[in-house]
Amino acid sequence: METPPPLIVTAALDEGAFAWFEDLRQTHFPPARNKVPAHLTLFHALPGEHEQTVVETLRAASGRRAPLRLDVRSPWSLGRGVAYRLASPELEQLRRELSDAFAPWLTRQDQAPFRPHITVQNKVEPSEAKALLEQLQQEFEPFPIFAEGLLLWRYLGGPWAAVERFGFDAGRAPP
Repeated sequence: METPPPLIVTAALDEGAFAWFEDLRQTHFPPARNKVPAHLTLFHALPGEHEQTVVETLRAASGRRAPLRLDVRSPWSLGRGVAYRLASPELEQLRRELSDAFAPWLTRQDQAPFRPHITVQNKVEPSEAKALLEQLQQEFEPFPIFAEGLLLWRYLGGPWAAVERFGFDAGRAPP
C-alpha cells in the first residue's frame, strides 16, 4: 500500500490579509515556482497516514478559540527572497499545543523554533531580493491581521490540495 502524501497545516488568514499577501506573492514570486497561495505555515509535514488524528486534533484546538490577532512586523530577508515577520502570543501558544499533540511525528523542520512569517518572494537572485526588501521596508508600517482558523493541506510534490478548514468559532454567536 502506498504511503499517503504528507499533510501541511497553515493559518487561515482573514480575507483582506490573504488578498494583500497573495497580491505581493503574485507580483514578486517567480511564476514557475509559485505553486501555492500566500500562507502562514504552522507545520510543514505531518504523516498522511495519521490524517484522521490530525483532523480531530485540529478540530478540537480550533473549536475552543476565537480569531487570533497577528501583528505584521517588518519585511525580512531570506537571502534569495523576502517574507514578513508576524508576532502573536496566542498563535505561539496554539503552535506549542499542537506541537505537543503531534510530537511523535514532527520532522526536524517542525521541531525547530517557530518563526511565524509569510513569504512573498523566494528563489530569486540575492540582488533582486535585496531590492524588494529595501522597497518594502521604505513603505512599511506595522499593522494587525487575523487568523480565523486553520487549514489542512495535502502536499502533492509542489502544489497543495485543500483537505479541510477549521474555523476559530469560540466566542462567536450562533447564526
